[in-house]
Amino acid sequence: MPKFLYVYHADAPIDMSPEDAAVAIEQWGKWMQSLGPALIEPGEPVGLSKLVKRDGVTDTVPNAAFGWSVVEAASIEQACDMAKGNPMVEGGGAVEVAEIMPMPM
Repeated sequence: MPKFLYVYHADAPIDMSPEDAAVAIEQWGKWMQSLGPALIEPGEPVGLSKLVKRDGVTDTVPNAAFGWSVVEAASIEQACDMAKGNPMVEGGGAVEVAEIMPMPM
């Protein structure tokens, strides 16, 4: 079955109180549990992004990544449907969904 990469995006850094962070962690846990065995790799949050281009490196990264996960789904449409209930989407961010293309090494 195909695997899909979820990359979590938001337009601004997420700044929340410890109480709000605890609620967010609970929401993420519930969403991940709802995916069941389709969640292949829960992933991790990521820190500050930098953008590397031919003319240099900048801290200005539009719609920066905040984390990632890997899921298994029959199609990209199904993977997108599974992402709709993600806390990042519910909070005004977005989930980028891309099929992982196996490469023989």
